[in-house]
Amino acid sequence: MSRERAAEALLAWNTLVWGATFVMVKSALAGISPLYFLALRFSLATLALLLLFRGKGRWRRDWKSVGVGALIGSFLFAGYVTQTLGLRLTSAPKSAFITGLLSVLVPMLAAVVYKTKPQAAEVVGLLTATVGMGLMTLQGSFGGISRGDLLTLVCAFAFAAHVVALGHYSREVSFEVLSVMQVAVSAAWSWSLLWVLEKPRADWRPAVVCAILVTGLLATALAFTIQAWAQRYTTSTRAALIFLLEPVVAWVTSYFLTGEGLSGRAALGAGLILGGVALVEVKPWAPRPHPL
Repeated sequence: MSRERAAEALLAWNTLVWGATFVMVKSALAGISPLYFLALRFSLATLALLLLFRGKGRWRRDWKSVGVGALIGSFLFAGYVTQTLGLRLTSAPKSAFITGLLSVLVPMLAAVVYKTKPQAAEVVGLLTATVGMGLMTLQGSFGGISRGDLLTLVCAFAFAAHVVALGHYSREVSFEVLSVMQVAVSAAWSWSLLWVLEKPRADWRPAVVCAILVTGLLATALAFTIQAWAQRYTTSTRAALIFLLEPVVAWVTSYFLTGEGLSGRAALGAGLILGGVALVEVKPWAPRPHPL
């Protein structure tokens, strides 16, 4: 198997893990405050990675590595804090599908960063996905988007920036450095804001402990190490397409574990999001090479 194939297969594995944890995290948030949960999750991941990579001898301790890690870690934290806060106020399937808009936003953001003109399919795909998001999130005939949905939309932008930045720097900085730095910076942000934005609380029931262990070790330490390595061998746009599996997994998991699904209107919106992402990725009209 080529490295490109292996990288994309491992990214697909990541989406299965991330998609399956939406329900777990939503359940855990009933027993622990959001920033406290993130602080413990990212601290556990940082400790695990420091132990994993100790003595590797491939650490480039220069200011560029530190700066890149801080930038990528800040995007990662912004994505997770808005997603976690939003998940308390919206359903797991809706959160997953709105987060899935990052697959559309990645090539659009890359077009801005690299100063390239968006293709027609990208524009149509973005508009289609936006209509789909509206169907999922707008309540009533003339209602507004909920706070949870809005926070999750901000999360999609932050995660798109994370994917683009990681794809840009993954060949310049070792994946070990990127893996440790991004979760360590996220942990630092979580602890620094914890005492300012919330009063920490935790009910140490099994669901909370299990969520911290699974998200910290599998969905963070392992998953982001895989992503830091894999994006050296595939493009950010292809990575974003693979991440489209995440909301589908979250929807299926939520339905079978809790019976929480989507209404007919929301399901139509989810379908439009999927269709919009497919247009962006397939580019059926006069495709040309994309910088990412």
